[in-house]
Amino acid sequence: MSSLSVAIVVPILNEEQHLAEVYEAINNQTYENITSIVFALGPSTDDTQNIAQYLAGRDKRIVLVENISGKTPTAMNLGINNSTSDVVVRCDAHALLPPDYVEVCVQLLVEKDAVNVGGRMFAQGYDDFTRAVAWAMTSPWGVGKAAFHVGGDAGESETVYLGAFRRDALEKVGGYDESMIRAQDWELNYRLRKNGGRIWFDPNLNVIYRPRNTMKTLARQYFQYGQWRRRVMRMYPDTVQSGFRYLAPPALVIALILSLVLPQIGYFADLPLLMISAFIPMFYMVSVALVSLSAIVRRELPPRSFLILFFVIMTMHISWGTGFLTSRK
Repeated sequence: MSSLSVAIVVPILNEEQHLAEVYEAINNQTYENITSIVFALGPSTDDTQNIAQYLAGRDKRIVLVENISGKTPTAMNLGINNSTSDVVVRCDAHALLPPDYVEVCVQLLVEKDAVNVGGRMFAQGYDDFTRAVAWAMTSPWGVGKAAFHVGGDAGESETVYLGAFRRDALEKVGGYDESMIRAQDWELNYRLRKNGGRIWFDPNLNVIYRPRNTMKTLARQYFQYGQWRRRVMRMYPDTVQSGFRYLAPPALVIALILSLVLPQIGYFADLPLLMISAFIPMFYMVSVALVSLSAIVRRELPPRSFLILFFVIMTMHISWGTGFLTSRK
């Protein structure tokens, strides 16, 4: 197994806060045949570049590659093209790989005859806000029932978080689609599956993920998630039926908008049933409040996090739904 060489590719943009700890997690991997660590550096405006250069001076495996576009799929293709390994492992600059991550991934690639292996995005916060975001990102109430968010049984999957890919499989499908700002992993895994490849999910591969630390950046992230999920559905109409769960956030946004319009129509047209829709926002907020309260009651978050979680969940839902509905991608 250790005869398979591994390159770890890290897309990086404005990551001075996390880059050093991301590297330490890579450096602590138990797998011995990691031949290169490619830092694909976007046009950062913080101290990321200097940190990357310092780390490269410490570790000869680190290759620094300039990613002018700053786009993640471009970064991944640059990393693939600037390495020669048998296996390519994606590691985001918000992700901390457990020590045996690469070792287990390579083992599963061989045992399961897979082209990509990955696990779960295990969001972990470090203050009240990011802990609330982490809770929402690992709960079906926040992000639905996708296994790579909330866990599930090991087995074949549509997609996984990050991933360890066989290089030859990546080359056969042409690598990442550089037009995809978000959902690029799902789109790539779709093409790998259509080409006969097996994507394998293992819930024991929990990769720590550092969530966005402001409401603004969280809203932007989930707005883009919604935008690009709709792009995927346009590109591959055969995925619409399996992706019905993705229609819940846009349906929520439509319902909230209708709750402002239908009561007015009901009032002037003397249609009382339409006026009931005015209660949709209240019903939604009560539901979110109950979900937030459940996290407090189960002591998964402290009482002071109630309002934070309440607004985090609504921000994620409404941003995702709005992005989906307004997508022109």
